[in-house]
Amino acid sequence: MVWRGSSSTTPPLNLLDATLMLDLDRFTASVSGDGDVRVIVFDSADPDFFIAHGDMGFVEDPAAFSALPIAPEVDQSLNPMMRLHERIRSLPQVTIAKVRGLARGGGAELLSAMDMRFASLERAGLAQPETAGAIIPGAGGTAYLPALVGRARALEIILGGRLVDAATAERYGWVNRAVPDADLDHVVDTLAARIAALRPGVARAAVDAVDAALESTAHGLARSNELLGELFAEPVAARLTRAVLAAGAQTREGELHLETVFDNVQ
Repeated sequence: MVWRGSSSTTPPLNLLDATLMLDLDRFTASVSGDGDVRVIVFDSADPDFFIAHGDMGFVEDPAAFSALPIAPEVDQSLNPMMRLHERIRSLPQVTIAKVRGLARGGGAELLSAMDMRFASLERAGLAQPETAGAIIPGAGGTAYLPALVGRARALEIILGGRLVDAATAERYGWVNRAVPDADLDHVVDTLAARIAALRPGVARAAVDAVDAALESTAHGLARSNELLGELFAEPVAARLTRAVLAAGAQTREGELHLETVFDNVQ
């Protein structure tokens, strides 16, 4: 599934304003329980901006911003942008951002809440410029960035406030890959299709196991062992293993092209 949205602001500026936040909240609420949706690709219809940043107009009516009815199941002590991004981060589907254009502030924080990010080498740029306005990132950036890029680089991004080009964002770990713009759709859509084709429960188990390891190695190992046992208990796992062996796995020729062996087994 590809989600494309726009704010109420007339193009070319695509802001994370109340309209877009409420649209995203409604969308994520509608798909969170849909087992037929396994992957969500977030894309922008505006090639210049993924999301420019959060709507600065909120400064004129902070009470209205605080009152936005977003993600009621998320800790209500968090501000609405944080709640929205936590709802996205917690979706049972795998979330992938296709970044073609600029994403600053709240737009960059929304990206950081997703499972994966792929960026156009020529067109994408990310930034957390809030410190230049005498504040800090307020939509999750200080919480998400350290796990993605490490403490020192998170501080560089936040305190420096400069635009980070796609190649640097890839090197830092803020995006998975920066690829030529002409290849971006193919790279993301191919990966999304492969994930969507996995057997039910496999992608969610992989995400849960990786997330558990971020808490501690011991917890990650224990959770991975538990999830692995649950998957192995499904008849499809044994059937596919036998089929892969019959197709040439663990033979010299088969191991030279093992990915193709797996692809050809149903």
